[in-house]
Amino acid sequence: MTHAFTLFAALLAVAGTARAEVTQTRPGSFQIEIPARAEASAVRLYSAIVAVERWWDPAHTWSGASANLSLNASAGGCFCERWASGSAEHGRVIMASKNELLRLYAALGPLQAQPLTAVLEFELTPQDEETTLLKLSYRVSGAAESGLEQWASGVDQVLSGQMDRLLRFIDAGNADAEADAEAKDSAEAPSKREARAEIFAEWVRQAKAQSEAEKAATRKPPSKPKS
Repeated sequence: MTHAFTLFAALLAVAGTARAEVTQTRPGSFQIEIPARAEASAVRLYSAIVAVERWWDPAHTWSGASANLSLNASAGGCFCERWASGSAEHGRVIMASKNELLRLYAALGPLQAQPLTAVLEFELTPQDEETTLLKLSYRVSGAAESGLEQWASGVDQVLSGQMDRLLRFIDAGNADAEADAEAKDSAEAPSKREARAEIFAEWVRQAKAQSEAEKAATRKPPSKPKS
């Protein structure tokens, strides 16, 4: 499988740091690309991606616990979350090429309730035995009047956070490693995780507000009493 990653590699100022970019927005659609360089072989990186319960932010789960996540990396496999009182499908694998590519249909978070198409993709390109370029892509499209393009910035920040956690898991074996460092730097400053949780909460509020507005628009006005 051939991949063109030269331009993405040039975007990386520091190894192991992800920089996100909303590469396209149109009425009812957006596209996000996040390139990163991982200090790991493609085999190790792919295995880490599949172990989603080890690095996915619990703030972006329905149950509040990443341990409830699982990812079956084969066509038709479920990126699922199961807990005592419920379950959810975050995505479904549509292509898996081991150590090269993992692609899912994945309407994440509140996007799940929207009539849209969303594709989440992890593309790996080995540089040498211990370095791999990774590109996370997320492409979302729906009706032109849906206003999806307005969500691009918030989704971008959430996915950037997920990529950072994946890279920390690879580097330190602990996706939460940065939390301790942040606490040492400033006990008063909100952590990135908290900030992303706030973004997600606002994202959910916007989705609910949009849903309520759509319901209100479809309600018939009360009939006038007959004279």
